[in-house]
Amino acid sequence: MKRLALLALLLVSSATLAEDSSSEVPAAAEPCDREACKLPNCRCSGTDIPGGLTPRDTPQFVVLAFEDSVHEENIVTYRRVLYNRRNSNGCAASATFFVSHLYSNYVFVNELYNRGHEVALHSMTHMNPSTYWRDATYDVIKQEFADQRVQMSHFANIPFDSITGMRVPFLQLSGDNSFRVMSDYGLKYDNSWATNAYTSPAMWPYTLDYQSTQDCLAPPCPNASIPGVWVNPIIPWVDLDGKPCSLVHECFAINSPDLFNETLWFQFILNNFERHYFGNRAPFGVSLLEGVIYPFPQVLSALERFLDVINNLDDVFMVTSDEVIEWVKNPVPISQYRTQACRQFIPTTCVPSQCEVISSYDGREYEFESCNVCPRVYPWLGNPLGQ
Repeated sequence: MKRLALLALLLVSSATLAEDSSSEVPAAAEPCDREACKLPNCRCSGTDIPGGLTPRDTPQFVVLAFEDSVHEENIVTYRRVLYNRRNSNGCAASATFFVSHLYSNYVFVNELYNRGHEVALHSMTHMNPSTYWRDATYDVIKQEFADQRVQMSHFANIPFDSITGMRVPFLQLSGDNSFRVMSDYGLKYDNSWATNAYTSPAMWPYTLDYQSTQDCLAPPCPNASIPGVWVNPIIPWVDLDGKPCSLVHECFAINSPDLFNETLWFQFILNNFERHYFGNRAPFGVSLLEGVIYPFPQVLSALERFLDVINNLDDVFMVTSDEVIEWVKNPVPISQYRTQACRQFIPTTCVPSQCEVISSYDGREYEFESCNVCPRVYPWLGNPLGQ
């Protein structure tokens, strides 16, 4: 009960902060001053390697990122593809999960966290169409993400402070609003902003203290100065015609290899990886929707084959999106990175509760599994704990 009271207090405090902040208009960002903008808290947008390192001294990070709800069907794929992997330095090879609330099983979310993977935010509702996110106000974003952070911590029983990142559905930006919410509610980074202009060389993560030079594919893009908030840009893959695709499944619709040919898909993944590896070694993102990939077992096998290769390379590391940001803040060469202690976290317990036939915002009946007591009603916007 004490934990529930604390989370409720966090929500009340959040609502007060939103009222105070939503009407404030931040100053417009100015062109980046490289003399004033210094790591670990500020970085100009660009393709330069953090810390002035050369490519050969820079760890090549690979970020495998899944999005949407976690449930009894896709957890099977996650266990198969991810569990028990290690990088060549002996540390766990980890992925990032941008989890949406609707249809998620929080017992499985807890399992992913306890396996060393990152749990990040992908909204409460995952509402259609994308214009919902384009036009979302500060308060809507606050309810979708800041409140979801409280909700995720509560129902999955994972530390509140371990949830640091977010991705807006459909990679549709909301101007300054989502980044202002991040700043006000202590979120570290966003992984929603895609680029086509910075593919080779690729763009590295940067902060929004100053004006971004990144191209705007899903306007409105932020214009304000929002100090300390990190953008982890989505670098597209390139299909067989040389056209960009921000998410892996988008390559399906354009020109990808035969979806039933493992060898061709392995080479396709490798070719996109090598553009980073033999370039400026910006993080290589593999952004996936499991439900789209699952029907093609050869694509999944190709992905596993690729992960087997990189897990055995001395200068390549499969890490979370949060770990990338932490390295960018304090960049060190490969030789030093390999000797650093592995990321530590405290596993949490989960006593499953099957929450059945819960009345909801739309009059339908919902059920889900929780690592905490079942709520009175189905958790939703304005009532993330279902009280």
